[in-house]
Amino acid sequence: MNDVPPAPRRPRVRAPELTGEGGWLNTGGRELSLAGLRGRIVILDFWTFCCINCLHVLDELRELEEKHRDTVVIIGVHSPKFVHEAEHAAVVDAVERYGVEHPVLDDPGLTTWKQYAVRAWPTLVVVDPEGYVVAQHAGEGHAHALARLVAELEAEHAAKGTLRRGDGPYVPPEPVATDLRFPGKALLLPSGNLLVSDTTRHQLVELAPDGERVVRRIGSGQRGRTDGEPAAASFSEPQGLALLDDSTVVVADTVNHALRALDLDSGRVRTLAGTGRQWWQGSPVSGPAREVALSSPWDVALFGGKVWIAMAGVHQLWTYDPAAGRVEVAAGTTNEGLLDGPGEQAWFAQPSGLAAAGDRLWLADSETSALRWVDTGGAVHTAVGTGLFDFGHRDGAAEQALLQHPLGVTALPDGSVAVSDTYNHALRRYDPETGEVSTLATDLREPSDAVLVGGDIVVVESARHRLTRLRLPEEAVRVESVAHRTQRAATEVAPGSLALDIVFRAPAGQKLDTRYGPSTRLLVSATPPELLLGGAGPGTDLARTLELNPELTEGVLHVSAMAASCDDDPANEYPACHVHQQDWGVPVTVTAGGATRLPLVLAGMDEEAAGAAEG
Repeated sequence: MNDVPPAPRRPRVRAPELTGEGGWLNTGGRELSLAGLRGRIVILDFWTFCCINCLHVLDELRELEEKHRDTVVIIGVHSPKFVHEAEHAAVVDAVERYGVEHPVLDDPGLTTWKQYAVRAWPTLVVVDPEGYVVAQHAGEGHAHALARLVAELEAEHAAKGTLRRGDGPYVPPEPVATDLRFPGKALLLPSGNLLVSDTTRHQLVELAPDGERVVRRIGSGQRGRTDGEPAAASFSEPQGLALLDDSTVVVADTVNHALRALDLDSGRVRTLAGTGRQWWQGSPVSGPAREVALSSPWDVALFGGKVWIAMAGVHQLWTYDPAAGRVEVAAGTTNEGLLDGPGEQAWFAQPSGLAAAGDRLWLADSETSALRWVDTGGAVHTAVGTGLFDFGHRDGAAEQALLQHPLGVTALPDGSVAVSDTYNHALRRYDPETGEVSTLATDLREPSDAVLVGGDIVVVESARHRLTRLRLPEEAVRVESVAHRTQRAATEVAPGSLALDIVFRAPAGQKLDTRYGPSTRLLVSATPPELLLGGAGPGTDLARTLELNPELTEGVLHVSAMAASCDDDPANEYPACHVHQQDWGVPVTVTAGGATRLPLVLAGMDEEAAGAAEG
């Protein structure tokens, strides 16, 4: 007798084959195909390595990957935003850097991205054992829904005889021996030694003043969140470092969503802030430091008596008050973009580098390829950068200069700022006095930070796994100017009314949580703001009519959606709840004959589009 419950009918679309000019990684040189994976549940993870939300999803998938290794094959489809991310060697580095333990298709031309009509990083697509797309999820927070869906598919296809168990196609790369492996940030210690966050090895490494000889290592080298003695303590992809006093270093323990403290005398590690869980919408934004969740802190700096935190995971700046032992939001709304003004109104996009200099806190705002700063009153200003989709390598007047995904900033003695222009493999300089941007050095492989040591500047060459010492040049290096826009295609939309439809289907066994009011949220804006004549602002419905300005031909729609679903069991007084959220930046071209409906899938399937495909 078959006691497997009948599976609900899902819209099914035949999954397009996987193609990418860059080929396959983590397969031992073997090419994969969906046809060859028939009988397995395939989860496609469309990601790009600059994207913090994509890195969050990699972490969310680890448990699912391990638990269902004999039935589920996760395949990363690397779909670049920046020009640098289309370089195959950079994708190889990123796969190792972030501990990706599944096959990855390098798709520099976005071929597979377009075949699957993906609109956002990250996007997860589930393909059943018969080769049909059965679900799509954008953004973060879907691990629970995926686990439920995988369990359903396993039962359904085991009963049908279409499930094939066995070892997956993942083949780990050969390890490489180096003293550092993708180091993130560096700090000059009072002793003259250098402390480096050895990010991929989950350690801190103290180096002699020459930047080469290892003095000691802090951390077991295993991913974890354990306090204690140097050999027993553990981190998870640590990044930023800042001196709190002569004997204490604050560490941004990025994937642990925590701030840690290193005692330089004993080497002991303790936790200062964070719960170890990731901050979600609706979580507290202030309170006792160890009781408030953080989200991917990437860098730290002491400014105005507080430790400022580049909270890359939620596009904000937070502060930690060491005297009061409290954390709170200092600037940013969690909307992703570039918007100046009072701290509580400003928008950031993955702030990743901080440097205090007098009355300014400089920051590298990586996803907008921008150099920005905060004044002592908390207001936010932009020195270089225009938005999410414009980047390149152009020197000259700051208003037309271009960077490409910078991760670090360093205050220089003359009042100017050095920028670790990561994806341009360059060290750049901005002079506030003249408003000019210049290039100090090139041929630096993914520089992520730099620190002054005497008259030299020591650069963290992350993708060369080393520190590189340079003399601060008196003259800039001449670089041929180049400007880029993301190669992601714009969506053609018609002027006038546009039906925005956020597609969300609660996972099986769950429902929208309306016990305390609306469980969904939608926020819409545009760049330029004049693109929207109507429909901008916050609301609770996941469908809305936008009015597009017929006098503008292009722009970007910024859409942020959230839905909270809980276990649908009336007998359970405290059901488990899950937050699903995503921010979209949708480049649009306004043209007669363009689309009048813009569907963005948060979770589930766009049944209108699926029905058209089936028909």
